[in-house]
Amino acid sequence: MHPSELGSIHKLNKKKRVVVIITASIISGLLTLGLLWRFTWKTTNKRRERKKEDVDVPLFNFTTVATATNKFSPANVIGAGGFGPVYKGRLCNGQDIAVKRLSKNSRQGLEEFKNEVVLIAKLQHKNLVKLLGYCVEGDEKILIYEYMPNKSLDCFIFEQNDTLLAWPKRFDIIIGIVRGLLYLHQDSRLQVIHRDLKASNILLDINLNPKISDFGLARTFVGDESEVKTDRVVGT
Repeated sequence: MHPSELGSIHKLNKKKRVVVIITASIISGLLTLGLLWRFTWKTTNKRRERKKEDVDVPLFNFTTVATATNKFSPANVIGAGGFGPVYKGRLCNGQDIAVKRLSKNSRQGLEEFKNEVVLIAKLQHKNLVKLLGYCVEGDEKILIYEYMPNKSLDCFIFEQNDTLLAWPKRFDIIIGIVRGLLYLHQDSRLQVIHRDLKASNILLDINLNPKISDFGLARTFVGDESEVKTDRVVGT
């Protein structure tokens, strides 16, 4: 065979090897991208599922909340705290609600808001206030609760009130608060320390049954922990 023919065969084989290497590299790259996409897709879905489990309460749109409170009318304000003002509202189905709107000057922020939504969604007890939903739109962060017609315990203790609590009712309120705390500390799925328990955070329903509220500063214990060190002083 002529040397020129051998050279042509060698060049042809070299081209074939290059083509095979390039093809193999492309296939390998596509497989790697496919695996990465599948991993990312699974991870994203798991995160979404965890979020759904963490926040199992309805999401309200801002228009609905604004309509219920007559555009957050000052006449509808029924209280205020570190989080912001609280408004009485009424949904289109006639249900009365309490709307807690995060103030721009609030000492509490996004972390406390998330903490309250996640915690109350997981806690269910007759002596804990019920969270009906929440709203997040732009800078607006709002919590929607069941409405407590008798406001909070401090209204009966520290303010002028024509309705005096008889001692049997006072005792019932104390027992209700203790039952709520016992549930938080021992009987709930989470071990929760409220960290801001005070008369203004004890709401009273139409029958003067107490309900613990405001879990923005609460902390959860995990496993067999019996104490946790905090990095800042908060609450009451």
